[in-house]
Amino acid sequence: MSPTQPPNHTTGTSTSVWWWALILYGFSGVASLAYEVLWSRMLSMQFGVSIFGVVLTVAAFMIGLGFGSLAGVNWARQCNKPLVVFAVLEIAIAIYALLLPSLLQSVSGWMESIANHLTLTQWYLLQGSETLCLLVLPAFAMGIGFAMMLRVVDGSPISLGKLYGLNTIGGVAGALFPLWSLSALGWTNSVQAIALLGIMVGAGAILLSRVIPAGKGALERIEDETQTRPPIKALMMYAGIGAGSIMLEIGWVRLYGMIMLRTEYVLGVILAVFLLGIALGSLLLPRVHKRWMSVLMPFVVGGGVLLSLWLFPTASAWVERSQFQSFWGALGSQAMLLGIFTLPATLALGAWLPLLASRFGNAEKSGVWLYGANCLGGGLGAVVACLVVIPLFGSVAMVAIAGLAITVLGLSWLNSRGAWLVFAVMLLSAWPLRNMPPVHELLPKIEANSSDLYLYEDAISITHVVRQHDGQRILLSDLQRMDASSEPSAVEIQKDQARLALLLHPAPHSVLFLGLGTGISMAGSLSFPNLDRTAVELSQGAIIAAKNWFAPVNGNVFEQAKIQRDDARHYLNTTQQRFDVIVGDLFHPDIAGMGSLLAVQQFQRVKNHLNEDGIFVQWLALNQFDIQSIKVVLRSFQQVYPQAQLFMDGMHLALVGPKNNFSGANALLANLQRLTVAEQGKATGDEGAWTWLGRYWGPIAATQGPVQDEWVPYIEFKLPRARYDGSVNLAILMQWLLQQHPAPEAAMKLLGVADDDRSRFERAYVATELTTRAWISSMQADTDKAGKLIWLAYQANPQDRWIASALADSMLQSLSQARQRGLSEQEALQRILKIYPGFVSAIRLMWHEEQKAGNLQEAERYRLNLLAISPLDGEASLIH
Repeated sequence: MSPTQPPNHTTGTSTSVWWWALILYGFSGVASLAYEVLWSRMLSMQFGVSIFGVVLTVAAFMIGLGFGSLAGVNWARQCNKPLVVFAVLEIAIAIYALLLPSLLQSVSGWMESIANHLTLTQWYLLQGSETLCLLVLPAFAMGIGFAMMLRVVDGSPISLGKLYGLNTIGGVAGALFPLWSLSALGWTNSVQAIALLGIMVGAGAILLSRVIPAGKGALERIEDETQTRPPIKALMMYAGIGAGSIMLEIGWVRLYGMIMLRTEYVLGVILAVFLLGIALGSLLLPRVHKRWMSVLMPFVVGGGVLLSLWLFPTASAWVERSQFQSFWGALGSQAMLLGIFTLPATLALGAWLPLLASRFGNAEKSGVWLYGANCLGGGLGAVVACLVVIPLFGSVAMVAIAGLAITVLGLSWLNSRGAWLVFAVMLLSAWPLRNMPPVHELLPKIEANSSDLYLYEDAISITHVVRQHDGQRILLSDLQRMDASSEPSAVEIQKDQARLALLLHPAPHSVLFLGLGTGISMAGSLSFPNLDRTAVELSQGAIIAAKNWFAPVNGNVFEQAKIQRDDARHYLNTTQQRFDVIVGDLFHPDIAGMGSLLAVQQFQRVKNHLNEDGIFVQWLALNQFDIQSIKVVLRSFQQVYPQAQLFMDGMHLALVGPKNNFSGANALLANLQRLTVAEQGKATGDEGAWTWLGRYWGPIAATQGPVQDEWVPYIEFKLPRARYDGSVNLAILMQWLLQQHPAPEAAMKLLGVADDDRSRFERAYVATELTTRAWISSMQADTDKAGKLIWLAYQANPQDRWIASALADSMLQSLSQARQRGLSEQEALQRILKIYPGFVSAIRLMWHEEQKAGNLQEAERYRLNLLAISPLDGEASLIH
């Protein structure tokens, strides 16, 4: 030690000991970020909306870290054994983490009990308050731990940049840990594993405290008190940078989570990439002590952010067209893409803390003040992003605003007019980025030549209504589509969701739809008289879209229904109303927060709001499941509804849950007998009672195995991997379902079909199975076998729309063969329309043929027929 240097409490301590302290704090970072991701996942489940869970967790953590680190400034000064205090804090946090699952369940039960007294806004405010109360405390302890560790390494070879950087490197590992643990261990066991790591970190710190000297004496602490806090202006500015940084993080989670895997895994990947850039920036850039770095860093952040937005459509298009060979390959490739676009900005953000701290004297002493201010700003930025910026400006504009704001704050430390001129150029380049790119740029493969009709964004979702090249409209939620289209066949599919549910009740007078979508599903209920309709939809964008953009195909159902904007779970906890029928809409089960809608707790909430003879029908899209995942859902449903049954409608599976007994054929036939003949046709979609009974697929058997539980989720973590390992295979799944299909005689007994109706039922029942086998053959590229099976199915039940449509499509594909047999094109098309009168492609061709032949009156008849079936058809609607 130089004679001019002050006494140093680290003198005589081996350098390796300090590195062990640094490594220990790195493992603390692993635990801290793993807690954050795991707790965020649980909050996403409670809210049902991923972005809320993310924002609340981030806000709670940042506020806790900020106040904790600022409080720790004074406490660390007065502490002679800071490493022991750090150890106690780590162990206390771990114990709290072990207790938190039980605490969350208790609080959740209490909140559900008072939910009927709260509006949706009050419900979210209560949940936000719950989050802050539960998560601020451990985050506060983590913040104190940061101040204590800075106190430990003060005067040692370990700089602020190294301590902050390695802790953040640990955070990268902590963010990635749940990607493996949640599917392998489950949520509760994952928390327990991380808590064990936290206890080990605490124990290691206690052991290390025996070889690291105690803190400075009283005289040295008094000397420190006069030179630790940076100016208030600097703290406020760095708090602003913290707010902008968190807005960037939230914006990138929203935008890249929309175009990437869109699953529970995305948050961990995005957070890991974000933290990696900050860690590398903190470790590497402060070593370059050049003035030009201070000038360059604000532009690196702002320019990098704007460049990432300019290239966002390119990134989305790349993800859409890429063929990934494995789940981990997909995650890795998309993480690399994200890193390329965000790394410049995050590197600069990471370097700012040690560089700024070095400007105000001792970096370790001023660093804790700057860190605390930055965290508090980040907490405020998270709340403002969710409640103000996203609803007013949108995610794309928010990211641009955050990048520019950080640039302004960074330039405020400089005295350079030239730098402000460069910023003016950046401002001009940011103006075109104020709006979300059009869908045809984000999804050029499947939405080429489309145009955006409507865009609505809030903290719930991003809603698009898109007009495709043929005039049909589709509804997208975060760029996801679920048969939400105005195309005629999709309209019938959506209406069937209401038809089956209402047909299976003997005399329905009330129906609740959990999910509105385009409103077309609810339109399937319009043919049932004296029916009170209620729909619950959380997305305001979807409500507006259904009312204003899909009215031509949903029959203006809003005029005959009550629309409630609410979360389905909150609504079921608050309403006192009971219903004859409740319909669960289709949704993507592997999206963060959505799998809980298939949990046993949600199924029980629904059951609690059924009348004594009520039924619940939950629809599943078969192409979204593997066999194991669908078994979990069936097992969960059957646990709540012991007499649960299955029906198959095309590629959709209906889980039918009667509150008490399943009435089978008697209920459906009694329902139709109370209707006029015309009403019966509309109620069944002109397919007849026996076609619907023929779609019966048997009871759901009670089996042993895991269930989907809100506190022990399964499918959210299983399905994303299954998509890449080949398990999500529609043909294999349908073959498995065929094995569950009862024989006709057994199905008759289960449904209670009378002997007099045996022939009609068996024909429809066998036709459904033949159609399913035909689809499997088609998926296996055996077109000849598929064609023969469809023909046999049509012979058995020509009323079935699925069968008639498949046969008509097959005949249209072989139109050239009809010409070889001497039939004119018009004669062949007329035969097709005789089989399926609503076949749009054949109607369009007949319209064109009559036009060519000069039969204008007949051509007009076909055009009007086309418009009646497809009101938004682009070609037919152009002619007036």
